[in-house]
Amino acid sequence: MPDRKQTIEVAGRTVTVSNPDKVYFPRTGHTKLDLVRYYLGVAEGALTGVRDRPMVLKRFVHGAEGEAFFQKRAPAARPGWLETVVLSFPSGRTAEEIVVTDAAGLAWVANLGCIDLNPHPIRADDLDHPDELRVDLDPVPGIGWPQIVRVALVARDVLADFGLTGWPKTSGSRGMHVYSRIEPRWTFAEVRRAAVALAREIERRAPEDATSRWWKEERHGVFVDFNQNAKDRTVASAYSVRPTADARVSAPLRWDEVPDCDPAAFTIDTMPERYARLGDIGAGIDGSPGSLAALLELAAADEAAGLPDAPWPPHFEKQEGEQPRVQPSRRRGDGPAVVSAAPPPAPGKTSGPAGRRHTSAPLIEVARAARKEEALAGLDRWKARHPVPAALLEPADILVDSMRGRSSTWTRIRLNLRHVPEEQRPAQEALEVDYDPWTAGGS
Repeated sequence: MPDRKQTIEVAGRTVTVSNPDKVYFPRTGHTKLDLVRYYLGVAEGALTGVRDRPMVLKRFVHGAEGEAFFQKRAPAARPGWLETVVLSFPSGRTAEEIVVTDAAGLAWVANLGCIDLNPHPIRADDLDHPDELRVDLDPVPGIGWPQIVRVALVARDVLADFGLTGWPKTSGSRGMHVYSRIEPRWTFAEVRRAAVALAREIERRAPEDATSRWWKEERHGVFVDFNQNAKDRTVASAYSVRPTADARVSAPLRWDEVPDCDPAAFTIDTMPERYARLGDIGAGIDGSPGSLAALLELAAADEAAGLPDAPWPPHFEKQEGEQPRVQPSRRRGDGPAVVSAAPPPAPGKTSGPAGRRHTSAPLIEVARAARKEEALAGLDRWKARHPVPAALLEPADILVDSMRGRSSTWTRIRLNLRHVPEEQRPAQEALEVDYDPWTAGGS
């Protein structure tokens, strides 16, 4: 039987929804057509975050519980009215990406299986100068929502002190985002430099709650991820539905809502009523672009005081002034570095929890999984077998990494046993979940 199709008229255009009854959220029953209708119901709000911006297509063609893949290049089969623009990336490659300009574009990308929307912080008419500074608050495992809220309020104050207006939203996952519109006259490198200075200032003001440390073995509390401002990075935009079991939404908030908000309250079911009642909470964001001059002055002061540039993402070329891309546990201090061999790989694997790098950190690897939930289930099994060392782990000792495969993400879990006495440290064992992202599947 051929797939059923449904056509809808939106923004003066006809959009075809294929397989409209396909269930995208098995635990709530929401279908692809429900997703399309949701975006049309909050269209003006969603367009505030994505309009005229190049967008990476993160496609969940098998629904929220299936494996996603990233598609930078616009599909060849697309309507003539859909706009595109050619971007260049740090690798030297280029891609023609989709640019959504109206509600019809929202419906079209949702039909492709794009559950959330992932725009770049630039407009199609100026690809070299971002108009958005993104503060991504990413809690380490075990950190509760009240601590994230405290850091968000500090971020608001720091932005204000440096002449910028922060617009908060839940991430729809575990964290919170604070966006600030900026004048589009600084390069990606300059915007990221300002973001590093901002992250360090947030840490200075809230040292118990926040960290600007790139290396996971150094982090605590809430990580202020400055590298989300590096070129080619995208973040789920406002009103994006997220691929969670409850179809949670990245919800714009007023600052007076932030202290008592519950991110679980914002879903594909509840957001349309909130939107109808309050309108687009983030509607004014484009009216308050600010200057990065003061933050860049802070960056210069930090550098003059001896703070080097923070590490860039690993696929970027080494930058001038960047601190060594060496894990702290194997970095030289006043004397010789304390360096051991690379940790042994799990049985049957060719690389271990630190890759092939040497480190003195007592790392072991627990899981490589196609989905985060599978990896966490493997971690639970490991803890059940090793209850004594598991009880000694601190939240920052559990390293949950979202890794990029060829076209999709996968999850790796490692443990830093630094707080476990050496005689009680379990040896590296076979992985609880053994997924190979470079082949058709895992074992």
